[in-house]
This record gives sequence, structure tokens and C-alpha cells, in this order.
Amino acid sequence: MRVLFVTSEAHPLVKTGGLADVAGALPVALTRLGVDARILMPAYTGLLDRVEVTGHGFGLGEVLPNVRARLVPAREPTTGQSLLLVDCPALFERPGGPYLDEHAQDWPDNFLRFGLLGRAGAMVAAQGAVPDWAPDVVHASDWQAGLTPAYLWLWGVHKPRTVFTVHNLHYQGIFGREVLPMIGLPDMMFGVEGLEFYGHVSYLKAGLYYSQFLTTVSPTYAREIQTPMGGEGLHGLLSSRAARLQGILNGVDRSEWNPTGDRHIPAAFSAQDLSGKALCKAALQREVGLAEAPDAPLFGVVSRFVEQKGIDLALSVISTILDNGGQIVILGSGDPGLEWHVRGAAGARPDSVAARIGYDEGLSHRIQAGCDALLVPSRFEPCGLTQMYAMCYGTLPIVRRTGGLADTVIDVAEADSGTGFVFDHPDPGEVIHAVRRAVELYRTPAAWQAVMRKAMGVDYGWDRVARDYLGLYSEVLHAD
Repeated sequence: MRVLFVTSEAHPLVKTGGLADVAGALPVALTRLGVDARILMPAYTGLLDRVEVTGHGFGLGEVLPNVRARLVPAREPTTGQSLLLVDCPALFERPGGPYLDEHAQDWPDNFLRFGLLGRAGAMVAAQGAVPDWAPDVVHASDWQAGLTPAYLWLWGVHKPRTVFTVHNLHYQGIFGREVLPMIGLPDMMFGVEGLEFYGHVSYLKAGLYYSQFLTTVSPTYAREIQTPMGGEGLHGLLSSRAARLQGILNGVDRSEWNPTGDRHIPAAFSAQDLSGKALCKAALQREVGLAEAPDAPLFGVVSRFVEQKGIDLALSVISTILDNGGQIVILGSGDPGLEWHVRGAAGARPDSVAARIGYDEGLSHRIQAGCDALLVPSRFEPCGLTQMYAMCYGTLPIVRRTGGLADTVIDVAEADSGTGFVFDHPDPGEVIHAVRRAVELYRTPAAWQAVMRKAMGVDYGWDRVARDYLGLYSEVLHAD
């Protein structure tokens, strides 16, 4: 089976969030099962210098009006994963990130940049853009790749089959109707039964409407997005497609997130020998400037600073943590106001509150390894990966019962197999109660370590996820 993944990012090449982890790990896991998987993504600044180019580029001609591009076959050096990089320097070789400029503002031509990605994906799928290779299944992800199935529908292409995964329904790729001629789509596709969304063009809706099968990243989130509260205005469409919508829980790349061999942490440990965990905690306290207090419950936050992630709820519980003799370290960036509040909390109590603003992959590993508990108070969470990473390191998650958090964390008070602490509503009082329960259990080391071992024993590996997707692809290929 041959599968083309169309994505705007993939770890370890480009990462802004969980999409990159999935897009980087799932194709590798599928390859282990015998699938010929290739990732198609933009050739951002410097990317061609960080991969192993495996052949001459394939010219695509004028992909969109006045936009020419080529495909460069390559291989990711660490995993050996096959890549197809969309090379268009005018659109992709820029400072800043994949979606934002150096001032953290959306690129004004993102509609064109990811229109190009979507059309390039469709050309590989249907028009023989890559000699001697064509996919059986095209798997596109999120709004940035949402136009691939739309172009295939426009061209009347029914094979390869299309699967579209929404990683976060909140981000929809909304643009004005005027972009249609610039991305080569006719006005007749602008309608409720099409890519129109409240008078605008939605790249995400295009993927949801024109793909043959849909997935999202957890079973609970698949149900939530079919409701008015969780559907972001698309619940009607998603409910109508429920028979072809499946929630498949994301996995964890255990070659990257594993305390027995993590290159980012100062000491290895395992469920059988937890002694290295204390060394990681002490080293983390030194690194971020906290008081070296081995008995203080150390809480962590690794997150984007946006309303969805409940960073304000994490801030509201800091005084409770400190009153109970605890400490907290926060890593992330995003909303400037939230960044200001996080810095202020750290400045007021530097011995007990540490903040690092920005993205630091190595530090995120050390926080997962060195903390005792991880706060994930999201208002909604399609899947969430940080809570699964935390469990790999015996760091007990404190999460809201929503989306993938509900599917991955079992409350210690609700089952003998409990792996963390779960609260129901995004309310400071509920988060405070959950933190107090965590501190109470932490004060009983034997009971705490028993839960740590249960959490570390849960299998969230990608091989399981890959088997689920392989089954879905087989179903897709044989569907009417």
C-alpha cells in the first residue's frame, strides 16, 4: 500500500505543535508495517540543507496562477522517512515560522502558500507528478492541507482515496471569497455544500467536505465536534458525516520520549528503577533556578499560551501549590498578556516559580522527566500529547475531562488503574481541588510511586496507532 501524507509540518524537521509529532511519527510506524509512505510538505527556509536529497527535482510548472514550483525527493536523516518537498522560494523561504512572520503575525499570503501545498498534493495523487509512484491513499491534515481533496474532487478523481484528519477544529484557515481565482478554484465550489463558511472560504471545511473519510485524534473529540458546543460552527457537517468519521487516539514516539534512553535528560530511569527520577528533579531545579528541595512537589506546564490551553487556570493555582510547599516550572509562549502574567509570577517567587518563555525541545523533556506532576487544564483538547509524554516519565498528569485528555488519563479515585487526576469543569476551584488531591497523594510516597508505575506501563506507542490507521486505509480502499 502506498500512502501520501500532505502536511505543513513534521517532526523533527519543522514543529509548532502536535501536528508535527503525528506527521513525523505515523508514516515511520506505517513503514515498519510495510507501507510505502511519503510525506509531502513545504521546503521552508534551510530545510533542503537539513535533509538528504535523493534525486533530481520534478518541475510542476505553473501550479497556481503565476506561481511555479518543483518537488524535491528527499529523506529525513534520522528516521530515513521518504519526503517530497514543495520547493517555491518565493512563498516558503522566509524568516519566522511556517505560518507567522518574525513579528508573530500571519503571513498575508498564507492562502496562496497553502493553496500551493494542497494543489501539489493533488498533482502527486492524480497527475503523475512523481514518476513511477502514485498513492493508493492520500492522507491530508488540518486546514493547511485541506485543499488537496477539493482539487481532486474538482478534477473528478476518485482514486486514490482521500482521508482527512482534523487535529484541532479551532484553526480553520479562513480567507475572503476573493482568493478563489488566485488558488484556481471555481466560484461554483463556494456554497454551503462546498467550502463556503459564513461568507468566507474555509480550507478546513474543504478538507472535511470533499474527503471520502474523516478522522480526528481521539474518540471523545470525535464526539465533541459533532455538538454545537464543540463543533466550531461545523457540527452540522460533521454530524452528517458521522458514519465516515473516526476518532483514532494519537501515540507517543518512544524513541524520542523514553526515560531509559532520553538524550535530553541527565539520568536514566524506568518503572523498575525510579532512582534516576530524583536526579532529574534536582537537575531541573538547578537549571531553572528553583530551590533544590527534593521533598517539594514539583509541578510542570509545557504548553502554548492560548486560551484553549487554560494557562490562566494554571496561573490561578500557583498560590495553592506554594501554600502546600510546592514549586512550579512553566515553559511556553503565545499570548503576550499571558506571557506577562507568567513572568510576573516567576519574578514574585523565583525560588518556587520558574518561567521560560519560548520553545525549547530539550527543556520540555527535562520538565517531563524532572517534575512530579504536569498541569494540563485545557478548556478543550483534541488529543493532547504532553499528558502522554508525562506518563512515560512517571509524571502524573492533572487534566480536564475533555477530548483526548479524557481518553488517556484515568483518575486515581475512580479506578485501581488510575494514572492521574481529572477534573470536569474549567474552573479555578476544580483545578485547586485536583492539585490538593495530588499533593495529598504525593505525601504518601509508596502510593504515589505505585501510580507512577501504572502510568509508565500504559502503551501509547505509535505501532498501535499505525495498525489502527492501516485498518482504516483498508476499509477506505474497499468502500463504495
